[in-house]
Amino acid sequence: MRAADAAYPIGAAAPRESYLNSARIIEVAKRSGCDAIHPGYGFLSENADFAQAVADAGLVFVGPPAKVQRLLGEKTAARRLARAADVPVAEGTEPLRDAAAARAAANEIGYPVLLKPAGGGGGKGMRVVGRDEDFEAAWRGATGEATAAFGAPALYLERQITNARHVEMQILADGHGNVVWLGERDCSIQRRHQKLIEESPGPNVTDGLRAKLGAAAVRIAERAGYVNAGTVEFLVDPTGQFNFLEVNTRLQVEHPVTEMVTGLDLVALQLRIAAGEPLPFTQEQIERRGAAIECRITAEDPFAGFVPASGRIALVREPAGPGIRVDSALFSGMTVPSEYDSLLAKVIAFGANREEAIARMRRALEEMRIAGIPTSLPFHRAALFEQDFVVGRYDTDFVTRWDPKKVSDLPDGAITAAALAAVLAMRSRGERRTVPVADPAWARAGREDALR
Repeated sequence: MRAADAAYPIGAAAPRESYLNSARIIEVAKRSGCDAIHPGYGFLSENADFAQAVADAGLVFVGPPAKVQRLLGEKTAARRLARAADVPVAEGTEPLRDAAAARAAANEIGYPVLLKPAGGGGGKGMRVVGRDEDFEAAWRGATGEATAAFGAPALYLERQITNARHVEMQILADGHGNVVWLGERDCSIQRRHQKLIEESPGPNVTDGLRAKLGAAAVRIAERAGYVNAGTVEFLVDPTGQFNFLEVNTRLQVEHPVTEMVTGLDLVALQLRIAAGEPLPFTQEQIERRGAAIECRITAEDPFAGFVPASGRIALVREPAGPGIRVDSALFSGMTVPSEYDSLLAKVIAFGANREEAIARMRRALEEMRIAGIPTSLPFHRAALFEQDFVVGRYDTDFVTRWDPKKVSDLPDGAITAAALAAVLAMRSRGERRTVPVADPAWARAGREDALR
């Protein structure tokens, strides 16, 4: 917003008064004279009613049309469509009317099962149920969260695939019947069913599996009449067998991973497709090279179960250098609110191979400083050295097995960040004082003067 030529206030901090207020957003769009609305990757990005309202207002919605969003946004309908497209789907149910029916279905499928909201994704309202005696509490919790997040309490059951990897396939489809897949992203490292680290190519994804996932994603997209960018998500078991999970009818947070390995600008392609242009390449012309990893830096305390945090950021230092990209809106002195998602920044590292990408990401994470509130940086720094990650032997239980006791709650360099924050505060008061160098990394680089 600070970099825009013009900015329009859209309401109070509460999302329903601003970023979820479709009428107000369309009113601003008309007032500003814009041609199209790009919904980003949150809030109204997968809201079919909003997509239709944009079209009815004579504007272009940069994403799949409302009818496609309705078809794929209801998760059990998407499962039926995947089966019709000859794509494997995990055993599950249609939307369930009450806890008793759901419990009976769970006993028939066999524990563990997943309770999932029929009207939305992103991990909201999802519960893993491992025992019959835990079912009632899980049903109540999932129903309440699904209602709050999606406005509908409908839930369905799905058999949980243990030791699975979460692998998603990026697709693009134009309005002329062309659909392509760009490659997979492994998003298995998650907490609360929400992603923390993504990478491409996925470890242990063979060329054969990649081709099968791509073909399955294209079949689903073609059957749905898909247009614009999207992601088809799968769970892959230890044997390499995969099952359809869902379709995200929007741009994903982790789209930079695919951009790095393909050299394509997905947002520019979204705009071109929305303008009616055909895809400028065929499936055979898409080239993938190297490897990319993304770490989602969040305002959460990894030593307290990733509890979200808010407050004032005293200091930010973002990494740079070869193969490093940072997507963020951080600045020293900003206040992180409590009303929204905890995502603060995305750090993406690219390398000629996975080993180089990991090495570059380790350096970037060590360079990065965020002082003032707890962040997930200590987790990410530790995860990049975990042997299971280094050899690519991880699954969706990686975070539950991670032991924060192995990591100091004061990561290397945090003292320096605190010292820098103090220096900035003193300078704002016109004081001059020498602060001792506490971080060896600064001393090695000969940057003691930065602390004076």
